[in-house]
Amino acid sequence: MTGLDPDNWDGLRALGHQMVDDMIDRLSTLRDRPVWQPMPDALRARLRTGLPHGPTPPEELYARFRELVEPYSTGNVHPGFMGWVHGGGTAVGMLSELLVGGLNANCGGRDHAPIEVEREIIRWAAEMCGFPDTTTGLLVTGSSMANMIAVITASRAVPNGLDMRAKGVGTRRLVGYAAATAHGCISRAFDLTGLGTDALRVIPVGADNRMILPELERAIAQDRAAGLEPFMVIGTAGTVDTGAIDDLNTLADIAARENIWFHVDGAFGALAMLSDALRPGLRGLERADSVAFDFHKWAQVQYDAGCILVRRPGAQAAAFAQSRAYLAREDRGLATNAPWYCDLGPDLSRGFRALKVWMTLGTYGADGMGDMVANCCAIARHLADRVEANPRLELLAPVTLNIVCFRIIAPVADLDHFNGEVVKDLHESGIAAPSTTVINGHKAIRAAIVNHRTTNADVDRMLDALLELADRRLTAG
Repeated sequence: MTGLDPDNWDGLRALGHQMVDDMIDRLSTLRDRPVWQPMPDALRARLRTGLPHGPTPPEELYARFRELVEPYSTGNVHPGFMGWVHGGGTAVGMLSELLVGGLNANCGGRDHAPIEVEREIIRWAAEMCGFPDTTTGLLVTGSSMANMIAVITASRAVPNGLDMRAKGVGTRRLVGYAAATAHGCISRAFDLTGLGTDALRVIPVGADNRMILPELERAIAQDRAAGLEPFMVIGTAGTVDTGAIDDLNTLADIAARENIWFHVDGAFGALAMLSDALRPGLRGLERADSVAFDFHKWAQVQYDAGCILVRRPGAQAAAFAQSRAYLAREDRGLATNAPWYCDLGPDLSRGFRALKVWMTLGTYGADGMGDMVANCCAIARHLADRVEANPRLELLAPVTLNIVCFRIIAPVADLDHFNGEVVKDLHESGIAAPSTTVINGHKAIRAAIVNHRTTNADVDRMLDALLELADRRLTAG
């Protein structure tokens, strides 16, 4: 053996073929398997082997994977998975990850083809969102990081904002604005960037779960009067609880009038821009200064693949670029091809995330993806119709996109506890996996239709199983 590569390439080739065959077989038989099952404590213990000091044949490790890992994954590839907002992935995306592993490219920068693939993906994303071809952006772990990059970029875009790179954010009294329904990563971004969560003004929402815009304007005026610096307003395209979409076009008007940065967190909802039927609901997103979203949600790309787009050329680089001798850009050779992606975000070492996006969107096409997104919303509407038609069920929020929040009505003392327990029963049954949330003070069963494999029959099976499990609990007393 030389280095760490095996001498037995034929054996490794055979193992690779077996792995690919097994995973494709698994994807093709998902409905025959439970959505999720708990991992037994005995198997958890068998994973705790301690640091391996000697070699283990990869065939043995793969056998351990098949026994200890594969049966106990999250389950989001399954058509019965309706919890949170997790994409289902595709076989093509899975195969692209094999290619990425073979290249093992570092996409922090330099002159190589994986960088050009990521640049093409950013151009695709800009076109999807209605952004100009001068848009900058990069692929990141997910919308949590993308939103953080947006907050940092916006804070540095204020007059003399670049001084904060040396002197710190404590030198300014910046404040931003987001709806009460905004994802928790927004307040976390204000926390971790040093602005502080108190610098994020939480604007109330109406019965439609959208930001109340007069309250936003009032908050901005009050902060200006107090000598603070409003620098950013954040709209949401697809709230995490209900899928509601803020009035992005009016938010863009307010941001323009107030001369503050307009950012949209479109973690999953931005992909509705690919559907002719759904795009009008996102009017104004194309006017944003920045947009964050995930390809690994509704675009069905394998985890992880978040994206940040910034309209203003140079704004990202101004916030993140640094000069180091060991990162010098040359006029020829491998160290050319500026700007490098390490200048547009915090990461120097970056994986080749773009290939799975390139292969997934390339295989199915933007129009095909748009049809899939619209179909998910149609399935959600089917579920909502079933809920509204059944007197044992109550719809708890309007259905804007693909999320349905409802509860079971039953003669019990604590309805919230009852609904939560029935959802746990459903998880353990392996039939389906919705999540829960709280809507207007009530525990809600939350079904998010994100997986391209999910059909009306799957949500019918989920709803029927919920009612059956509820009856069992009621009978048991």
